Amino acid sequence: MATQKENIIQMIKNLPDDISLEDIIEAIYVRQKIEKGLKDSKEGNLYTHEEAKERLEKWLK
Repeated sequence: MATQKENIIQMIKNLPDDISLEDIIEAIYVRQKIEKGLKDSKEGNLYTHEEAKERLEKWLK
């Protein structure tokens, strides 16, 4: 199994050569958030649709 570092290096190698440093950082950030979401999902750390609506309503007030 590849390490996180190896996975990130491979991801960067697959990006276009003319990509900016800012875009590389964003790609790493997005990947990290996706991996966290998948981990949370596997562990059952989820919100129902209704719970999510309630949380959003509080933010939008």
